[in-house]
Parts: sequence; C-alpha cells; structure tokens
Amino acid sequence: MTEVLLLAGTRKGLFIGRRRRNGGPWEFDGPHFNAQAVYSAAVDRRGPGPRLLVGGDSSHWGPSVFTSDDLGASWQEPAQPAVRFPLDTGASLERVWQLHPAGPEAPGVVYAGTEPAALFRSADRGGSFELVRPLWEHPSRKDWVPGGGGEGLHTVITDPADPDSVTVAVSTAGVFRTTDGGAAWAPSNAGVSAVFLPDPNPEFGQCVHKIAQDAGNPARLYLQNHWGVYRSDDAGRRWRDIGGGLPSDFGFAVAAHPHRPDTAYVFPLNADSDRVPAGHRCRVFRTGDAGGTWEPLSRGLPDEDHYGTVLRDALCTDDADPAGVYFGNRNGELYASADDGDSWILLASHLPDVLCVRAAVLA
Repeated sequence: MTEVLLLAGTRKGLFIGRRRRNGGPWEFDGPHFNAQAVYSAAVDRRGPGPRLLVGGDSSHWGPSVFTSDDLGASWQEPAQPAVRFPLDTGASLERVWQLHPAGPEAPGVVYAGTEPAALFRSADRGGSFELVRPLWEHPSRKDWVPGGGGEGLHTVITDPADPDSVTVAVSTAGVFRTTDGGAAWAPSNAGVSAVFLPDPNPEFGQCVHKIAQDAGNPARLYLQNHWGVYRSDDAGRRWRDIGGGLPSDFGFAVAAHPHRPDTAYVFPLNADSDRVPAGHRCRVFRTGDAGGTWEPLSRGLPDEDHYGTVLRDALCTDDADPAGVYFGNRNGELYASADDGDSWILLASHLPDVLCVRAAVLA
C-alpha cells in the first residue's frame, strides 16, 4: 500500500500530513521545530528509505538543516552547521531557502540555496555541504541587489539526464546555469523583462520568483517572474512570455505536473503593490499546452473574497497518478487536490503563515 506524505513549513514550525492512497483521511502531526520558521523542506527517496530534510530558522540559535530517516519521528542535526560560509567569504548564513535532492543521475547529491544568495552541494544526502565557489565568485555578484524579501537563491533545478547541468534562480539576480558541474556559470535571462530597472532587458538583475521543470521535456522550464510568466524550451537560454491568458501575470509560485507534459500551475496575485489573489478569488490556474491557454481551477475553494497569498515554495505536486496538487497561504490555510487540480479540499486552517509545501508518494 502506498501513502502520500505532505510537509508544510510555516513561520512557526513544520507540520507533517500522511494519507493512504485508498482515500482515507489525512492525519497531521506537529509542529516540529516549534517556533522556528521553516522556509525549505524536501523528501529524498533515493536511499534505502526516505529521508526528510528541513531548513529551520531559530530566532535564538540561527538557521540549520535537519534530517529524519523515520518520517519525522526523530530528527538529526550535525554537531557543526551543515551549511556554513567559509571564513574567507566574510558572509554568514541567514536562511536556507531551498533544499533540492538531485535525481538518480547524482546519487547522494543534495543542493541547498541560501541567503545571502549562494549554492551549496552535499554528497552525503544533506549531512554536510560545501559552497559552490564559482557561482559565489561570479563577476556579476557585486551588482546583485537584494529584493524586498532579501537576496536568496530559492530555486535549484537539475537535469535528470546530465548531472553536470544545474539551473538556479536568485532574487533579484535572475537565472544562472552551469553545464560543467558548477565550474562555470552564465546568466540565462534572455527574454525575461525587468520592468523595475532602467534597462528592462538586462543580462541579469531580473526578479525571478520561481522556476519549474516540465515532466516530458527537461529542457522546458516555466518561470514566474516579478511581473511575467515565461517558458523556455532550451533549458533557459531564451524565454518567451506565456502569461497572456491569466488575470494577472504577477505572482510567486509555479509548479509542473509530475507526469503530464506541457502542464503547469500558477497562483496569480493582483500586483506587486497588492499581493492578494487576483480579483480576490482563490484560484489556481493550469495550462495543458505549455502556456498557450490557462484555465481557472476553483471547485472546492472559497467562493467569497479571499486574501490568502501563496508564496514561491507553497505550491507543489506529488507524483501520484492522477497527481496531487497542494498549496498553502499566508492565511494559514492548506488545500489539496487529488485529481490534477480539478477539485480541492481544505486540509488545515489557522496554521501560521505557510512558507513551503512539499509532497511525495511513499511505498
């Protein structure tokens, strides 16, 4: 029998949900890491058993990465911080924005994206990490400017066919890509607009909010920008605008269907100056033709005016068939769909601000 595991990181801890795939009720426990802000979480299923990874942020003890090999019954934290900047960088870790287990092409490899914006690589499933220095020392770094939420490396995408190809996104530096295992990095923002800069089409400096990878074509990526929804068909070398059918192209989150090619999800917000659901309607939008058209998904979601903002890592899919789709918002609500987004149920309410959501199917 299989079950679905759901991790919801909030401003005051991690909540873990589990549900049997036969349609039984959801069961939640938590909060784990009480009073810690959990900005990142991941499920790594490549080893002998699933490993949970969590980026916690204690106001007293500072940020750390925790792991669990028993689905959250117990947690391990290394004696020395797993993610830390070398002394010669003059930097200190503020937050772990992203934890990304690579695919089977890179066994044991886990990436961490941080604030200040940097990429760290682990070869032991998240037990310890090393700074990827070529990106940290990129010539453009001196011109990176923090966005309203800070300067964070919040997205890591790996190529399932090529362990040397990695794409990252930084707020507000844009997309960068390596094809040689991290030895060299190049900006990959052609076509992505930066309407808030004097030059709206710079080489770097875009405020990219999130990227997702298409299920059928690893070179096809979807990007939610600070104004603008885009698609790339060449692993980020060039981008084209696909936001025309949305009520607003401002938002934070984007996720891809786990099996169905050309299918992705976004949660539009009114504007950067009005960060509430577009038209005050709680709606996820789905494309089934790689952004050619978009359809609203709202069956089971609130009909009345709604003000729950969905943040960049608070929308995700599992890998079931049909796919589960999940999102949490700053109202503390957690919603789930078990049918590709066609219908929704409320899983939890009155949680602290939901910062990140991750889901996986376990055997």
